[in-house]
Amino acid sequence: MQSEFVEKKQGESRSSSVTPDLASDKPVGNDLEGGQYYTGFLRRATQVLSRCGIETHGIAPVPAEERIETRWYQIFFVWFSVNMNIGTFGIGTVGPAFFSLGVNDSIIIIVVVDLVVCLLPAFSAVFGPKLGTRAMVQARFSWGYFGAIIPAVLNVFSLQGFLVLNCIVGGQVLASLSSHLDDTLGIVIIAVITLVVTFCGYRIIHWYESIAWIPNVIVFITMLAVGYPQLRDSQSAPVSQATVAEVISFSSILTASIISWCTVTPDYGVYHSPAASSARIFLYTYIAFFTSNVACHTLGAAFAAAAPNVPVWNGGFDNSSSVGGLLYSVLLPTGAFGKILITLVALSIASVCAPNMYTFSTSFMTIAPWFAAIPRWIYILISEAVLIPVAIIGAKKFYNTVVDIL
Repeated sequence: MQSEFVEKKQGESRSSSVTPDLASDKPVGNDLEGGQYYTGFLRRATQVLSRCGIETHGIAPVPAEERIETRWYQIFFVWFSVNMNIGTFGIGTVGPAFFSLGVNDSIIIIVVVDLVVCLLPAFSAVFGPKLGTRAMVQARFSWGYFGAIIPAVLNVFSLQGFLVLNCIVGGQVLASLSSHLDDTLGIVIIAVITLVVTFCGYRIIHWYESIAWIPNVIVFITMLAVGYPQLRDSQSAPVSQATVAEVISFSSILTASIISWCTVTPDYGVYHSPAASSARIFLYTYIAFFTSNVACHTLGAAFAAAAPNVPVWNGGFDNSSSVGGLLYSVLLPTGAFGKILITLVALSIASVCAPNMYTFSTSFMTIAPWFAAIPRWIYILISEAVLIPVAIIGAKKFYNTVVDIL
């Protein structure tokens, strides 16, 4: 009897030594993510939300029995939608509009940078399904429990910055539709849509991303068809020789806009089955990132470079300060159909805002154990409260805001 007890204790000791709780966000004996330590209103509200189908899981590793999703195409569409939008288009306009690069120089830089840098978030995405753990929690394996506080804090600020940037772009697009709308109202509308999608959690985000890319692809094809004559004519316009500083600066902005997703991509595979090969996850993610980024960046650079030579476009671009105005002026010949498309594009900007806000919440929870004791949905509300006023102020000087954030 005594020998059985000794063997049992030895087995427990071996088990604990083989599987250290490095990725866990909970001290021994506590279960902060399970909701047991929520008290009062937080506990009751979280229980109600859970019964309504809202995701209430925090940053604890997803149990193996819950990692059963096998719709691998979701991994492609979530990142294709995130990057196939007017926000990515706006990043492409920075080369000609802010650094005075010609369209040919801009496109060469875009293709080279996107081809290489998209490898990084694709590699990072592999660890989501394999570990079932959020990106910032994974950082504890290499940085240590307390060392991971540093990347978590940086990620919180980075994601909120990109959230502000994309919300500004969406607000400008909506404001371009009517004189009765301004950037402020447009920003509030985009922020509220983002809040609703993100609040519901992981599965609703994946569903939304599976359809959000459709109007954006239609709009970009329409823009290319309508604006092709002007784009062709602008090729002959003289441009100054690109300097090394301009090339490096634009390359850095493109790199920052893509590489920042490395700390996000694992979060959207944590409920997927680990059975898929790493190569499959990597390829789905890489193809999604590269095709969407190179298309939107190239279009943004082309239209921004041509705008000074087309009075209507230049007026809409408002001295290189309104991406939404440029979009509206290009689609002006399409009439009511163009306005419908612009509305859909503006509303779909939430496809890039939602993942930023969602991972903002999980990154915040990783900073310290007591932050993990607060439900995810509270951090969603905090992000929303910061987003609206900061975006309204930042919209006044769009390109200065872009450069400052990136």
